[in-house]
Amino acid sequence: MATIEEAIKSKSFENESVKANINLLYTANWLHSRISGHLKPYQLSHEQFNVLRILRGKHPQTMCQKDVLQRMIAPQSNLTTLMRKLSEKELVEMGQSEHDRREYTINITEKGLAVLSEIDMLFREIGPTMNGLTVSESFHLNALLDKFRTD
Repeated sequence: MATIEEAIKSKSFENESVKANINLLYTANWLHSRISGHLKPYQLSHEQFNVLRILRGKHPQTMCQKDVLQRMIAPQSNLTTLMRKLSEKELVEMGQSEHDRREYTINITEKGLAVLSEIDMLFREIGPTMNGLTVSESFHLNALLDKFRTD
């Protein structure tokens, strides 16, 4: 893969911090595009995939939309629309909350679990080649990304 300078055709940056920020944004977009290609055959968006993974983590328990939103990678997503689309694909089930009529409960279906299982197998196969990092490098990258987000 090209360096960030080659990728965006820039010879220099103001400083290494600016370069790191631009590199992070560029890499996030690159990764988003790669993952989109793998989700496309399943007609899933990143947000829908994220919701399914969250629901699988609580399965067989249901979750309310507020709890799902708190766990989402991009919590500004319109969860009502996401849920409707996932429900139309029969990947989730929604029901009225017993405690609050304005709220609904969400659960992943067996079909949703099966789709995630297929995607998981695909990601396990492409994972090591997708990012080219060793386990140790991935560990260090995760630590740096966590540090980056610390206020």
